[in-house]
Amino acid sequence: MNRIYLKPGKEESLRRFHPWVFSGAIARIDGSPEEGEVVEVYTSQSMFIAKGHYQIGSIAVRVLTFRQDEKIDASFWERRLKVAYTMRKAIGVAQSSTDSPAPLPNNTYRLVHGEGDNLPGLVVDIYARTAVVQAHSAGMHLERIAIANALMKVMESEVENIYYKSETTLPYKADLYPENGFLVGGDENNIATEYGLNFHIDWLKGQKTGFFVDQRENRALLERYAARRSVLNMFCYTGGFSVYAMRGGAKLVHSVDSSAKAIDLTNRNMDLNFPNDPRHAAFAEDAFKYLDRMGDQYDLIILDPPAFAKHRDALRNALMGYRKLNARAFEKIRPGGILFTFSCSQAVSKEQFRTAVFTAAALSGRSVRILHQLTQPADHPVNIYHPEGEYLKGLVLYVE
Repeated sequence: MNRIYLKPGKEESLRRFHPWVFSGAIARIDGSPEEGEVVEVYTSQSMFIAKGHYQIGSIAVRVLTFRQDEKIDASFWERRLKVAYTMRKAIGVAQSSTDSPAPLPNNTYRLVHGEGDNLPGLVVDIYARTAVVQAHSAGMHLERIAIANALMKVMESEVENIYYKSETTLPYKADLYPENGFLVGGDENNIATEYGLNFHIDWLKGQKTGFFVDQRENRALLERYAARRSVLNMFCYTGGFSVYAMRGGAKLVHSVDSSAKAIDLTNRNMDLNFPNDPRHAAFAEDAFKYLDRMGDQYDLIILDPPAFAKHRDALRNALMGYRKLNARAFEKIRPGGILFTFSCSQAVSKEQFRTAVFTAAALSGRSVRILHQLTQPADHPVNIYHPEGEYLKGLVLYVE
């Protein structure tokens, strides 16, 4: 096995179980590892410290284990997936078909959340009986068949289909040429249930794995505030927040997205749950243009934009974007209104996002109170040794 030797002192983060080795920490490489190959990592004193997938780029090794005697084989994938599944059952989001009926049935959740489940570079989302697998590293791409086999063993009768969706998530320089498609099964029935509500999941062409599972608990919170309110759901994508607002008893719900395909999917999801309900309308329009012309008809607004900063070079512009967007919402929301505002940009810290929103509030001159500080749900766990995994930030604000 190829070996990587670190510069003096560069092993300290690994001693604290951080799962990444950066290219700048490497002194030399013994051998010529291919991208995605498993390599061993040694300190400058030639002591073993970790084992993981090698990749060309800033993150050179994604650590799979800190034990030299642990083999990366079929049993390894089964063990890690079983731990992840057991945790999801323990927190109640994975409801087995043999369980007693739940008050609000749910078969939509994240089974594997990369570093949060000690499987860096791998995401697995469950939608009813279909698992959507996404690789973010060359190593996980090369192991996709082994992972699929282990998934079928661990999930037993709970999963019948495995769809691989990594065409846009792998490093393009690796020349891996991934193709999306079914690894197991092929059932294209794409309706899944989240807390008793039904959704079409577009794992074929949709963003991420087809649905933003990470907003599940925040959607449920919004439902509690929706009664008798006029709701605006900006950047609605699949209309998740809109559907929850409807069940919460909203007076009216308007969904806005610049993508006509997203509006079509929102309308299809609304028809699944509230067919022909006149309270809902959807608009394919730029968010800022809509905010400029909308007037003051809404007293509950959701701002859940796509990532404004996918890397640190875009941070300054991203923070300006968050300030501008939230300022418009503060200007237009009715007195006594509630604003749900989010950032899913990992490059934007919790403090930076809060500062951007607070600046927007100050510019509007409105009196604003924090009701909730939100993050990703428990099935998107943050590895305590990898705080970078906390990417979703949200605030619920009461605007006088």
